[in-house]
Amino acid sequence: MRIIFTGGGTGGHIYPILAIIERLKERNLVTDDQVLFVGTAKGLESRIVPNAGVPFKTLTIQGFNRKNPLKNFKTIKMFMDATKEAKAIIEDFKPDLVFGTGGYASGAMVYQAAKMKIPTMIHESNSVVGLTNKFLGHFVDRICYSFDDARKHFPEKSKLVKTGNPRSQQVLSDMGEAVDISEWGLNPNAETVLVFGGSRGALAINRVMLESIKELEQKPYQVIWATGTFYYDKIQEKLENHELAKNIVILPYIKNMPGLLPQMTTVVARSGATSIAEFTALGVPAILIPSPNVTHNHQYKNAVDLEDKGAAIVLPEHDLNPNCLLSSIDHLLLDQKVAHEMAEASRNLGITDSSDQIIDQMLELIQSHL
Repeated sequence: MRIIFTGGGTGGHIYPILAIIERLKERNLVTDDQVLFVGTAKGLESRIVPNAGVPFKTLTIQGFNRKNPLKNFKTIKMFMDATKEAKAIIEDFKPDLVFGTGGYASGAMVYQAAKMKIPTMIHESNSVVGLTNKFLGHFVDRICYSFDDARKHFPEKSKLVKTGNPRSQQVLSDMGEAVDISEWGLNPNAETVLVFGGSRGALAINRVMLESIKELEQKPYQVIWATGTFYYDKIQEKLENHELAKNIVILPYIKNMPGLLPQMTTVVARSGATSIAEFTALGVPAILIPSPNVTHNHQYKNAVDLEDKGAAIVLPEHDLNPNCLLSSIDHLLLDQKVAHEMAEASRNLGITDSSDQIIDQMLELIQSHL
């Protein structure tokens, strides 16, 4: 089986593909030379994908300019030129299927494959469907999705299959050895909250944590605060004259998140699709602070989807302050019944065989085109 994967621009478009490729190899359905990732030279994928050992090619393309529509004439021309590049890649690689997750390169690649009558699939990670996937939904054979709200954005209901996010299955297989938090001076049997804002960190989350630190030191529970690599030194400078209580540990980054998350009573985090897939796969209650700096405010809608199902508490960033943060953490860590019910709700949302479901759809689609 030969497959072209395409997507990029954000981790939410890249990591699901890497999870599927990993599972395809585990099932002995592809070898290294039977998969190809097509993205752009400027996107995150140009660094992440080659580092993962996956063959990588690029298209030259850009997104639509919403502020200056006149510039979109160039964008349309670049799209048409990119479909010609895509055709050359397809003719050279000869895929049995082309699979896209969103992003500009995905638009040109999947559209061209559909025109060439090659089986095509897309995956939508978020509750709000991106512009590229909305466009591609008219042409592809199969549409996989994670959040129920995504369904209403696709008129092609017969193509829809709810598979969840492939990262949910991957995180369970990646758990490996549990993180020993006693090495950080913490009690492995105590209620613990993990606070993080991604690998680089989130300014708003770090700011409210600094403002809350003295009250958190008085709590009967433990706090692990991952500031992000970008902010860690600045946070240390601000606290250099402050001796932290033993119930708080501050780190720049969590290297083994799958080995730590199952031990957490709750997490405070952003609400990207990949993070939510991890939380629900492991059944970890979440206090979600959606990033407002994303397209169509999709992180907020992802978070509300979980909150509506009893698996999360949502704190919009514009309302974020020490009082609401501390009361939300207290609500979960000081009431075991609430934490247990929310953990169950989270676990019920997790689709723990997502990659396998998507791969089975691939196999069925390829077989139907023979």
